[in-house]
Amino acid sequence: MELKFEVSMRVSRPVHEVFEAVADPAKLSGYFTTGGAVGRLATGQTVQWEFADFPGAFPVEVVEVVQDRKIVLKWEANEGVPDENQPVVDAGYWTRVTMNFSPLDGDTRTLVRIAEEGWRETPTGLKASYGNCMGWSQMLAALKAYVEYGINLREGAYR
Repeated sequence: MELKFEVSMRVSRPVHEVFEAVADPAKLSGYFTTGGAVGRLATGQTVQWEFADFPGAFPVEVVEVVQDRKIVLKWEANEGVPDENQPVVDAGYWTRVTMNFSPLDGDTRTLVRIAEEGWRETPTGLKASYGNCMGWSQMLAALKAYVEYGINLREGAYR
């Protein structure tokens, strides 16, 4: 069994606008990285993301970017604190995130799909994958609110 998931959402804006809301660190900081993002998502770059609910900036490796179509990232797996009867597992490995952007309805809307894979097949890996699935689902809802209405859904949610 391979631990992976995919979430998706339709955003009522052209694909370029939606793509830029993810690739541009100032825009990404406006609705997702509650502690800020440093560095544009570009192939071969390592950027820094920080979240209020996971304090401390951490690196995100940008594996591939196809303008207005795809972003592939790698970041260190965070398995968190295991259940009380399980040993602490040093993550020490990376997961892969693939974001695809598809224009819809004459490029008036965009389908955004985010998939993540690569967790260890352990109870803590499974728990971490569920947490990230929730996080990416929240990111898509926040992205939609931000680009369609200028609202930051995450403001004050984690601090």
